[in-house]
Amino acid sequence: MAAHSRWTRLLEMLSTEGHVDVIDTAERLGCSAATIRRDLDELARQNLLTRTRGGAVVSAVAYDLPLRYKVARKADEKLRIAKAAAALIPSGSTVGINGGTTTSEVARELAVRPDAGDTTLTVVTNAINIANELAVRPQVKLVVTGGVARPNSYELVGPLVDSVLHGLALDYTILGVDAVHPRLGAATHDESEAGANRALADCAGKVFVVADSSKLGRRAFALVCELSAVSVLVTDKDAPAEIVEEISQQGIEVLCV
Repeated sequence: MAAHSRWTRLLEMLSTEGHVDVIDTAERLGCSAATIRRDLDELARQNLLTRTRGGAVVSAVAYDLPLRYKVARKADEKLRIAKAAAALIPSGSTVGINGGTTTSEVARELAVRPDAGDTTLTVVTNAINIANELAVRPQVKLVVTGGVARPNSYELVGPLVDSVLHGLALDYTILGVDAVHPRLGAATHDESEAGANRALADCAGKVFVVADSSKLGRRAFALVCELSAVSVLVTDKDAPAEIVEEISQQGIEVLCV
C-alpha cells in the first residue's frame, strides 16, 4: 500500500474511532509496525493527529481534514452522485456550487457533459479549487465570490461572500455538507463555511444537496439550511433506508445512486 493510501486510511480510522494503536493498525493495513510509526510521526508533523505512547489520537485539526485527504473516501460513490446531480441541471443554467470533494466532482461533470458547449453555463462558487478547474473552460461563465480562504476546504468565507451574492439570482445551488439529519437539517463543522453556504442556498431557486451515505443521520456543529429548503438529496445506495424514508416524508426527493 502506497504511503498516501495508508495516510488516508489512518485518518479515516482516526475520524471514526478517535484513536489508533500501532500494532493493531499494522495488522489491519498489512504492513510493519515501524512503517505505521513513521506514518503517524509524519501526520503528527502536519498537525493532523496527536501522537501518544503506542499510537495516536484525534487532534482538533484532524476533525476537519484537509480536502486532499478526503478525496479517496467513497470515491466511486461520490462520482456516481456527481453524475446524477449534474444530470439534473439543464444546459444554460446559473448554478451555485460550494466547496467539497463531491461538489468538485459535480463541477467537473457539468463542464465535460456532452451538451456543455451548446449554451453557456454560469457557475457561481466560493471554492477556489473549483474556480481553478473551471476558469479554463470557455463554455463556462465563472463568478467567484470574495472572502478569506480556508486551507482545509479551499472555500472562501466571511462577509465578502455575502456582498458578492447579494442581488444575484441563481437557478440552482449544489451543496456539499458534512451532515444531513432528518430533524436538524444540513450542516457543516465550521460556522464560517456554513454562513457562506447558506448565502449560496438563499439566492437559489432550488437547492440540491449531494452527500454520501456516511453523512446521513449525522449531526454537525453549524446549520447550513433546514431540509425544507432542499428540493433534492442525491446520495448513494448504502443510505440507511429509515433515514431516506424520514427525509422523503418531508417532501424531499431522494436519489440513491
